[in-house]
Amino acid sequence: MNTKNWIFWAGILLLGVYSCSSHIGKNAENLQGAKLWDSYDTGSILFEDKAPESAGSEIYHHIIPDAEPYIKEQARTVLSTLYHSPADSIPPVHQIHYTLEDIDGISAKGGDHGNIHIFYSTKHIEKSFAGNDTAKVLFETRGVLLHELTHAYQLEPQGIGSYGTNRVFWAFIEGMADAVRVANGGFGEGARPKGGNYMDGYRTTGYFFVWIKDHKNADFLRKLNRSTLNVIPWSFDGAIKYALGDQYNIDDLWREYQLAMGDIAVESNTSS
Repeated sequence: MNTKNWIFWAGILLLGVYSCSSHIGKNAENLQGAKLWDSYDTGSILFEDKAPESAGSEIYHHIIPDAEPYIKEQARTVLSTLYHSPADSIPPVHQIHYTLEDIDGISAKGGDHGNIHIFYSTKHIEKSFAGNDTAKVLFETRGVLLHELTHAYQLEPQGIGSYGTNRVFWAFIEGMADAVRVANGGFGEGARPKGGNYMDGYRTTGYFFVWIKDHKNADFLRKLNRSTLNVIPWSFDGAIKYALGDQYNIDDLWREYQLAMGDIAVESNTSS
């Protein structure tokens, strides 16, 4: 075995230790909740490697030797973050066609009516593997998968158009996907964007949602997801009031969050 291969496999061994300790330390609550979902039908997994000759494909198969149970495990983590129990109103997912593809980008979810397609870029895998860091590439792979699987199982706003026609709809969908990723330890240190607005979607909105969960109501993400069934036409402020009560509004919460994180300074009331 040459030196390069020894480093690779040593990294795989260390990764097992790292992964177990990370899950136990950061995600014990979510893993316990996920046990409720052990028998839930997450949909069949059709894994297809469309880039078997790529370096990214080789890396993926080394860190995830059996993709189907791995994807199902992450799906149950997503479900336990979005819902209280399998008895909730959950969009049915019949099949997840998960592909590795040698294309630009990172990953994306497509499909509808319970037939979902998620691609993952082998080029992105190769970039994540810079420095032969197996822990880093598996960490990124899991985080990206949590985001895309959220799109498969989350509920959608009603009465305000669609993902492609309404920014509120888009910001909620992408914000929730990153919130699930944040809540399950899917981003590394320093990933939270500073400033911005809750309408910016992705991490900006996602970290805000998780801050509300951590500081206002532990069930906030589940209630926010369910708000789409009860707040019609859907709005951020209407969803906040549904989840937390009429005494809250979205703009005041955003300001409180920004102050708490140090993104804006407390205004001085002194005058000359």
